[in-house]
Amino acid sequence: MDDAVKDPNVNLDLVMDIDLPISVRFGQTEMSLENVLKLGNGSVIELDRLADEPVDLLVNNKLLARGEVVVADGHYAIRITQVESAADRIRSLGS
Repeated sequence: MDDAVKDPNVNLDLVMDIDLPISVRFGQTEMSLENVLKLGNGSVIELDRLADEPVDLLVNNKLLARGEVVVADGHYAIRITQVESAADRIRSLGS
């Protein structure tokens, strides 16, 4: 019998080193093209979130977790405060 069939972790090991895009969403808004074209240095865009609300951590454009923005070694970072349930993560794969 094939080793991959005997041990399902062998199949998982094949993809464990694949890089995935990770992004952080602070909020969003909609703007008319006219207003977008008016943006310049110093422009402020108001988002749909309050400053103290958690940010979204997206992996491959799918919500994985929420957290708070922190500074680590002079860089922005996220402290994860809530991980989406496995059921929610699987459900998001279909959308």
